[in-house]
Amino acid sequence: MSPAPAGSARLERRLDAVGAYSLLVLSALFALFPVAWMLSTSLKSEAEAFALPVRWIPQRPTLQAYVDMWTLKPFGIYFWNSLVVSGVTALLSTAIGALAGYGFSRFQFRWRTALLGGFLATQMISGVLVIGPYFQILAAVELYNTLTGLIIAYVTICLPFAAWMSKGYFDSIPKELDEAGLVDGASRLQIFLRIILPIAVPGTVATLLFGFLLAWQDLLWALCLISIDEKRTVTLGVAFTVGEFIIQWPMLTAASLIASLPTIILYLFLQRFYVEGLARGAVKG
Repeated sequence: MSPAPAGSARLERRLDAVGAYSLLVLSALFALFPVAWMLSTSLKSEAEAFALPVRWIPQRPTLQAYVDMWTLKPFGIYFWNSLVVSGVTALLSTAIGALAGYGFSRFQFRWRTALLGGFLATQMISGVLVIGPYFQILAAVELYNTLTGLIIAYVTICLPFAAWMSKGYFDSIPKELDEAGLVDGASRLQIFLRIILPIAVPGTVATLLFGFLLAWQDLLWALCLISIDEKRTVTLGVAFTVGEFIIQWPMLTAASLIASLPTIILYLFLQRFYVEGLARGAVKG
């Protein structure tokens, strides 16, 4: 090959790389712009937030919005409620979903296909259609306006996805491992806990993330099932910073930024397991 074509090929690859990276940088800037604007607004005073022309950078940065968020509103209670609801929802849906997924993956039984189809069909039903029945049931058993009732609602929403996700990962694990455990005298529960579950850590982490994020970010279900202030979650707390006649933009953006931190931190710590799980689940055996 002559030097000219080789040099031309290298130049073409470099141009392709520059174009790809430029597109990625622009996409990142587009995605981060709202976050930067929220941060800028949260550091402004009320007067500066409404000033015209718009000031992109605060002239006199202040943390008053963050102070007001904790002193004028019980955001500490809202955060604690969200942590409890999201954490318990993630743990319960993952534990029950893993057991169900293992059963669907390893055993053949009557109505197995119908049950799997039923799980999948529930994901196609809008939550708006079933909030009414949930409200009536929880009110009848005196679980309306309780974190327990909200957790039950979230777990039932997450469970079909958790079962399907777990089944997919367990299908990628060779059944010979189960057979080897049975030969060694282990029970099915011991095989599941000591052999299968440790291998399926990436899938378990993905299910945990889904359950936590669904409960943490939800507004509709919490709005319909919680009406007292001390039981509100952080999304309700953020929503109620919007007043009847005025929107407190600095406090609203400060609360929104703080509310997003747990999910960001959780994903940063667990993304390695999540990506590994996607890669492993794509190859069976």
